[in-house]
Amino acid sequence: MAKKSKSTDKAQLTPESHSAFLPVDSFDLVVFGGTGDLARRKLIPALYHRFCDGQIPKNSRIIGTSRSDRSDKAYKDEVHKAYHQFSSGEDYDDKCWDDFASLLNYVALDVSDEKADWDGLAKALSQGGDRVRVFYLAVPPKLFVDICKGLKTAGLVTPNARVVLEKPLGTDYASAKAINEGVRFVFDENKIYRIDHYLGKETVQNLLVLRFGNILLEPLWSNRAIDHIEITVAESIGVGGRGSYYDGAGALRDMVQNHLLQLLCLTAMEAPASLDADDVRTEKLKVLRALRPITKDNAPDDTVRGQYARGKVDDEVVADYLTDVGVDDSNTETFVAIKAHIDNWRWAGVPIYIRTGKRMAERRSDIVIQFKDVPHSVFGNAKLNANRMVIRLQPDEAVRLWMEIKEPGAGGMRLKSLPLNLTYADNFTVRYPDAYERLLMDVVRGNLSLFMRGDEVEAAWKWVDQILGAWQDTEQRLELYQAGQDGPDKAHDMLARDDNQWV
Repeated sequence: MAKKSKSTDKAQLTPESHSAFLPVDSFDLVVFGGTGDLARRKLIPALYHRFCDGQIPKNSRIIGTSRSDRSDKAYKDEVHKAYHQFSSGEDYDDKCWDDFASLLNYVALDVSDEKADWDGLAKALSQGGDRVRVFYLAVPPKLFVDICKGLKTAGLVTPNARVVLEKPLGTDYASAKAINEGVRFVFDENKIYRIDHYLGKETVQNLLVLRFGNILLEPLWSNRAIDHIEITVAESIGVGGRGSYYDGAGALRDMVQNHLLQLLCLTAMEAPASLDADDVRTEKLKVLRALRPITKDNAPDDTVRGQYARGKVDDEVVADYLTDVGVDDSNTETFVAIKAHIDNWRWAGVPIYIRTGKRMAERRSDIVIQFKDVPHSVFGNAKLNANRMVIRLQPDEAVRLWMEIKEPGAGGMRLKSLPLNLTYADNFTVRYPDAYERLLMDVVRGNLSLFMRGDEVEAAWKWVDQILGAWQDTEQRLELYQAGQDGPDKAHDMLARDDNQWV
């Protein structure tokens, strides 16, 4: 599956040198929502790639389940067609797919029906013995507790069983807490994998290595040297086929509560005692609990709500949000910008600007570490720029550190900012697993370090609930922005008041 290297100067990963390719033990994996968008676009392709790289044993079983009746062959044909529809195809191999398809089975089961017959699923799993059993809940969160109760009643929860919960985990603190308590009635906390695919991205994990594996960075990683931090997750697409869900959620619930707050935690956390799951997650929890509350008093200045209007993205005219969702009026935000503060010794006085939005100028996810100016310039009138580190999560994963150098030539001191550039495509020549590939294999291994603990999720919701309440109390209005722009002007004004600007 891996591409051959064209240069011996580039780092090369092999199955022996990269843990992501180490085989796992045989397992059974049941995907509730097995015919849904997530299963067809992400989960089945991820499992196929891991199988073709020799990581999944051939006697493992993958069972898709949903309400409608279909045969095993029909299900295999459906996910095969979806693979070619949604994947580039450059890693496809007929023989490998045929071998992988032998792992696939389908069971019809309407989990929303209180009288649902679980016998078909029980029969499909009856030959599994004591192997790892994974239940992946790629369904709306309102079904999470009912499915877990159904599994327990049907006797399908074995000592080696574990459950994967897809986001969103509830719509507020109360619903998230209820889901956590309901699922924990069936599964112990150490058997619950609350998945956020951003945590499986290669560059996100590299945050830990950058911070805690390089002595030159850690002493600078605080308010002593850092002026501010920016975290951006921008999408050029609109709501697509998620309109009915999205209009009841909005960008704050859909993106900030999970993706952006997790990136903030990894950026700002203290060094954990180890990379054991609870050590890492405890440090992330401390960050969430140290976030300064956003109330009706500071929300008008420190938050911006936006909604995209008709505009142009990639030279194509696109409709406004209301047209995309098919409604006449909506108070749902498609853009959020927040000025956050972490009230602890390391980060006191350092603003952390986070933003996310749909129909923005381009698709990108960045973490920007903006260092302070040098305390005194000895270069006269030469312009001196502060150092900046940009961690690009997607696309074109990279880490770049801008530093000042002298431009060559005579005739005076001319300074120029140039980046030290670690671009993944230039330095690693293999196809490395995508986020779902890595996370699925971590579930099978029993590695919880890249998954959220229940108290993490609840702490994030508490902070987000305060913002939602402040917006309601102040009736904070939506700022319209044209599709193809990087959010409303007010989001830029928020940084301009601090003499900063979005990168």
